[in-house]
Amino acid sequence: MSEGAYQRLWESSHVTLQELLDQEQPLLEPVPDRERQSFQYRLASLYLHYLGLLRRFDTVYDQMVQPQKRRLLRRLLDGVAGRVLELKDELVHADLCENHCLDRVLQDLKLTPADLEVPIPKYFLLEQSTTVRERGLILAEILSRLEPVSSQKSVTGMHRTEAIILVQKAERARQGRLRATFMQEIRRDEEQDRRIQEDGWHKFSQGQAAVTIQKVWKGYLQRKCTQQDRRMEMEFIGMLPSPNQVEHLSIISQARLVEDVRRLRQMEKEEEFRAAMVKAHDSLVETEGPDMKEKMKEQIRQWFIECHDLTGRFPDYPDASSGGSYSIFADKTPEQVRMELEMQVQENRKKEQEKSKEKGKDEKEKKKGKEEKAKKGEVDAVLQVLPSKFIPRICAGHEEYLNTWKNRCESIHPSQNYDSETLREEKRKEVELEIRIQVDELMRQELRNLRLAVDKEEERPLRAPKKTPGKKTGKKKEKDLTSDRSVESLYEELVISGLLRKSESVALKDYIGDFLYLGSTLSLAKKLPMPSLFDIRQNVALYAVLRLGSPDIHIMAPLIRSILLVGPSGMGKKMLVKAVCTETGANLFDLSPENLLGKYPGRNGTQMMVARLLQPSVIWIGSAEKNFYKKIPKEDKEMDPKRIKKDLTKALRLLTPGDRVMLIGTTSRPQLAEMRGLCRVYERILFMPRPDYASRYVLWKRMIEARGIQPTQHLDISALAKVSDGYTPGHILQAIQSVLSERRFLQLSKRPLVASEFLGQLVKLDPVYREEEESLKDWYFKTPLGKKSMKHRVDQLEAEEAKLDKEKKKRK
Repeated sequence: MSEGAYQRLWESSHVTLQELLDQEQPLLEPVPDRERQSFQYRLASLYLHYLGLLRRFDTVYDQMVQPQKRRLLRRLLDGVAGRVLELKDELVHADLCENHCLDRVLQDLKLTPADLEVPIPKYFLLEQSTTVRERGLILAEILSRLEPVSSQKSVTGMHRTEAIILVQKAERARQGRLRATFMQEIRRDEEQDRRIQEDGWHKFSQGQAAVTIQKVWKGYLQRKCTQQDRRMEMEFIGMLPSPNQVEHLSIISQARLVEDVRRLRQMEKEEEFRAAMVKAHDSLVETEGPDMKEKMKEQIRQWFIECHDLTGRFPDYPDASSGGSYSIFADKTPEQVRMELEMQVQENRKKEQEKSKEKGKDEKEKKKGKEEKAKKGEVDAVLQVLPSKFIPRICAGHEEYLNTWKNRCESIHPSQNYDSETLREEKRKEVELEIRIQVDELMRQELRNLRLAVDKEEERPLRAPKKTPGKKTGKKKEKDLTSDRSVESLYEELVISGLLRKSESVALKDYIGDFLYLGSTLSLAKKLPMPSLFDIRQNVALYAVLRLGSPDIHIMAPLIRSILLVGPSGMGKKMLVKAVCTETGANLFDLSPENLLGKYPGRNGTQMMVARLLQPSVIWIGSAEKNFYKKIPKEDKEMDPKRIKKDLTKALRLLTPGDRVMLIGTTSRPQLAEMRGLCRVYERILFMPRPDYASRYVLWKRMIEARGIQPTQHLDISALAKVSDGYTPGHILQAIQSVLSERRFLQLSKRPLVASEFLGQLVKLDPVYREEEESLKDWYFKTPLGKKSMKHRVDQLEAEEAKLDKEKKKRK
């Protein structure tokens, strides 16, 4: 796509954004609980539209070159991502569950499940690629120092693969020597024949010449056929692309090359723009700075004189926290400023008196209203969306686009250079603020001198704010456990001890799963829909990846500090933890009870402190139920799994908006833990049931294709998906790896894959039995959110039964 195409995409995105902003205000109005379904539908529709807008803004920001536009796009992108997180939080409160049945909304909006995919902004990894690379080098260096120690233990033995390679090398060397001797003898014989022919002036006969030409031609044809057969073989085993794929691959590679070139141009234009910003700032300070300074001084002096003439005394100079002299000259006269200050004092007093009266009245009215409603049985809950923190930011970005870039002629800057006029206007405001701070300091001193000289009055001290008894104004200082240590030494120590690990590179999209197509149908049939693997992937992207990827989003988004992944073993819980680290470039701290055995006794807060210093960070606790055991088993008493329980709770409380640290726990046996303590530490609990039919079908298909095999008509994937009910993604992967060995891979041309081959391997594995899953479901519905969901479901059923009873009575 060209720059003009991205510009048009940007323009169309703002048209959609304006429509969405118009829909925001009605959501703030309270809605009675009986209209919950329509309220949920409006929320879901707005959520889906913002997801599409996020996808478009990410594309435009990734490929737009002009630096000033990219700054505005970045603010819009972060604002829309934050609004998506807010709407997700509202959906959870409205639906009383973590997964949402949006199939009906998708159908009404003419969208596909692909539109529900949460886009992860590309700048998350691009902007910190250097940091991730440097961290990888440091990790490799630290681990390389540990290798000699481990290698000394295994000097005597040799691995089977190494031994085979050594034998192969020796055999190839022996065959090479024999071949060299044989070729040397052939060359000697050929040399002798050549000399005999030259000495005797031997001439070829017609038959000999024909035979020689035939040999050369047949050799050429044979070499050509051999090359063709070799190419066909390489294409068949997937080592070379097929002819119909070559063109497609060339187009894709060319598009990727263009994207990389555009990113290089972005870096060049960004460097030019930063240099221009410094140059414009210095130029304005030198040329316009003195005039600005004198003009401000004259205005403030004139204000002093006019206020003294009106009131008989000099005014109080505004504090720097209130904006200094800028608050005086915001299109107001000195008399208006004085009147406003006096009115504010009077209004504040009136408001305090009115509030105290209104509180008493409101309390009385509320009590009366509750009593009356309780008598009548008409107590209705109210649904309402909380005011957004991101909407003002999005509106400001939208206004800037309308005022600055919408009607801008793009032919002025065909090379995508910065706009010097816009830059000077922005810098002029910054220079004016800097100079105003300096002028305010000078004029405060001048005001003191005037009071002493004219009114013989000393400076009036400012009143200190009143301290309310019983309340502490300052925050409790947290104990610094790392005051005498450098971050580098702590980092190395944690790597050596195995608490800070190198995470495997796993993309979140590799967690394969399909959409729940029958969610609304199951709800109408009074059946509770379980989350699909697609829902789990989306929740991890929303709760962890989007928040950890950007500090601007994390500061303003609803704060989530911890997640608990609950499900049978083999569901990919560890894979999701690695995917979060990969997508955000986060450090991985392993605080599992087994990994903490014998490490850092009595100093469990150090890891959390380092995690805050090395943001973004993911703290993973495997077998999370062990930290909250109801009763510690005998085999686990040595590791003392509950020793970090108190430190974990305290450390999580210290995490504030902006601290990009996420605690992710994984467990397959949450029933063994104390419910109250576990739910207090983990704010979001994501239940991961066995995959449904759609997800199993996609898992079989994608995993077989990942092995380089294209499924044929002989392989009934639908039958495999039906037979593998109860098996986890881990079980399916094990079965595929066992069947598709190297030997079986070579036999595919003669004997294609069939579904029955995988059944023998599945039989050897233990599935997730229905009793185990029901036990996990029962536990989940005892969590705070699960209780609310079940209570709401029971209330709905009772209300429907009451309606049916009324209708029956009316008929009678």
